[in-house]
Amino acid sequence: MPTRVCCCCSALRPRYKRLVDNIFPEDPKDGLVKADMEKLTFYAVSAPEKLDRIGSYLAERLSRDVVRHRSGYVLIAMEALDQLLMACHSQSIKPFVESFLHMVAKLLESGEPKLQVLGTNSFVKFANIEEDTPSYHRRYDFFVSRFSAMCHSCHSDPEIRTEIRIAGIRGIQGVVRKTVNDELRATIWEPQHMDKIVPSLLFNMQKIEEVDSRIGPPPSPSAADKEENPAVLAENCFRELLGRATFGNMNNAVRPVFAHLDHHKLWDPNEFAVHCFKIIMYSIQAQYSHHVIQEILGHLDARKKDSPRVRAGIIQVLLEAVAIAAKGSIGPTVLEVFNTLLKHLRLSVEFEANDLQGGSVGSANLNTSTKDNDEKIVQNAIIQTIGFFGSNLPDYQRSEIMMFIMGKVPVFGTSTHTLDISQLGDLGTRRIQIMLLRSLLMVTSGYKAKTIVTALPGSFLDPLLSPSLMEDYELRQLVLEVMHNLMDRHDNRAKLRGIRIIPDVADLKIKREKICRQDTSFMKKNGQQLYRHIYLGCKEEDNVQKNYELLYTSLALITIELANEEVVIDLIRLAIALQDSAIINEDNLSMFHRCGIMALVAAYLNFVSQMIAVPAFCQHVSKVIEIRTMEAPYFLPEHIFREKCMLPKSLEKHDKSLCFLTNKIAESLGGSGYSVERLSVPYVPQVTDEDRLSRRKSIVDTVSIQVDILPNSIPSDDVVSNTEEITFEALKKAIGRTLKLFHMEGVVTLLF
Repeated sequence: MPTRVCCCCSALRPRYKRLVDNIFPEDPKDGLVKADMEKLTFYAVSAPEKLDRIGSYLAERLSRDVVRHRSGYVLIAMEALDQLLMACHSQSIKPFVESFLHMVAKLLESGEPKLQVLGTNSFVKFANIEEDTPSYHRRYDFFVSRFSAMCHSCHSDPEIRTEIRIAGIRGIQGVVRKTVNDELRATIWEPQHMDKIVPSLLFNMQKIEEVDSRIGPPPSPSAADKEENPAVLAENCFRELLGRATFGNMNNAVRPVFAHLDHHKLWDPNEFAVHCFKIIMYSIQAQYSHHVIQEILGHLDARKKDSPRVRAGIIQVLLEAVAIAAKGSIGPTVLEVFNTLLKHLRLSVEFEANDLQGGSVGSANLNTSTKDNDEKIVQNAIIQTIGFFGSNLPDYQRSEIMMFIMGKVPVFGTSTHTLDISQLGDLGTRRIQIMLLRSLLMVTSGYKAKTIVTALPGSFLDPLLSPSLMEDYELRQLVLEVMHNLMDRHDNRAKLRGIRIIPDVADLKIKREKICRQDTSFMKKNGQQLYRHIYLGCKEEDNVQKNYELLYTSLALITIELANEEVVIDLIRLAIALQDSAIINEDNLSMFHRCGIMALVAAYLNFVSQMIAVPAFCQHVSKVIEIRTMEAPYFLPEHIFREKCMLPKSLEKHDKSLCFLTNKIAESLGGSGYSVERLSVPYVPQVTDEDRLSRRKSIVDTVSIQVDILPNSIPSDDVVSNTEEITFEALKKAIGRTLKLFHMEGVVTLLF
């Protein structure tokens, strides 16, 4: 019961105290005396200068009742305070608010959950009141700390624990709403506050049983869920906080997320981490997306020595963030993203190489194998992120990124790349080459340039083709696939998939346009370089079926996208030269590889003959293919690339009817108006420094034999520097002398 005073003493008491005393009934169960509360409210509105005294007296009574555990009177006092707050909006309310907040703090400090919830509810009501003028001296440090502690309640009763946590979240939401709207009062964004608020919200968000893995923005929770579910309420508060963040305080709101995920080891598995950053990316203003991406990159750098799965988890989060940011503004972080990812790709390969070198027998080998698999997860995550990011960039930025990645690819014997491979060794260097080319393949996917010069400028083509001469079939495959991405401007590659004899090319419905002047200039400048790499790539001793398929596709795409009459003649010369090299076999290739080259030539000549639609040419090709089907099926792709294909013991004794003959082709094309003089000059690739820089064993020797004997065969005054200008008769004599050195006179009949 409240303390009662005599009538004479009561008359001497100040009026505001008498009015306050009258609102408290004899029995607290009767609740607030409404008639007296109306009198107190009217008095406060009429004499606002008395508000601070009313507040102080109410605070005094409430403090006494809290200590004495008179919960009923505490409820009445807080109800009266709430009504006074809602009714009064004068300048004098400032001192009253201080008394009010002091009383709320008293309730929050009490150990009774009921009073803590009561204090929180009053604070939330206060937070929703818009004050006429801000109070810059008022601070909410205590409330941030207290509400954050309530979010982590560990009460033994589950229902009470949930109630306290909900109250803590609502209190944090109230603090946010009360402070973030005022630009001059930014204390809430200080790190010491964000380090309490954000982890408290994330702690409750973790309780979501089923983490949403939606690609789009998650739907807003219903009102009932907000009030009853701490996880949903915390998520809603987190969205609201991020939505109010500005340029200057964005990082302070995001960094505690990393600390929380690190502390609770939530990067592996990373479902919750992905969920958090989806919320972040969809909640913040679009122009600030690049800040979040920069923070993720910075955290990836900070955790570069962590386990592979942790790094893979961070990279996957980056991928999700980039996927959302790509729809809006990515900002100035494009190059930084790729640079950081490529740096971590190199680190992952280095860790993998070190583990392989340091592995030992027994159980250590099992651990090493597990680490290797984990590092591959990291590498695949990086490549996927690079590819997705690159594919969403505009063309001009994608071209820059293609050059940037290509500049990182190490080539043996050169120092033009910008990636440090000193610690990788040969195995690690090969691995990083494959990873970088896979990244480049992802970036170039879907790239459509109007002219081939835009897609394959000389500054990009030269370094791209360098790995195509390396003694690694996988590297060569990746180079060819990158070229196909850039060369296939009409989406014909899928129609050409798989090396085969196509009965009717018209059924493929190939899309093509007239060759433009820029593409013609490109082929005049770079055609010989492309032919040379295709020629040498066909003669690699470690080629598998996929290599031949990709080489066939390369020839077909050049025919579709870049071939005028002159290019067609050059491609036919290249095909005949490949056929001759398979028969002569100066490179000592296996029988499978020799038959593979023969099959490749057959498939391409069948394709090009139908593309240019010269009947006599088509007839010759069809006749040779028909004879091969009957007498030498291993010269056709459908048979040689089939399992358990029977191979011949020798090719030298085969009849010339099994080969495509230059004179027959020249005769058929000449009759249709083609300039066939160049067909009489066998194709011979030129020697460049690339052959010596790529660790090839046979290219230099093979081509040198074809070139070095020429000065002895031709008078000195007739010697020319350009291989393409050598006369047919002179070259015939030179190659004839070379064939005698190899005791292969029987092949000459097939060649000439």
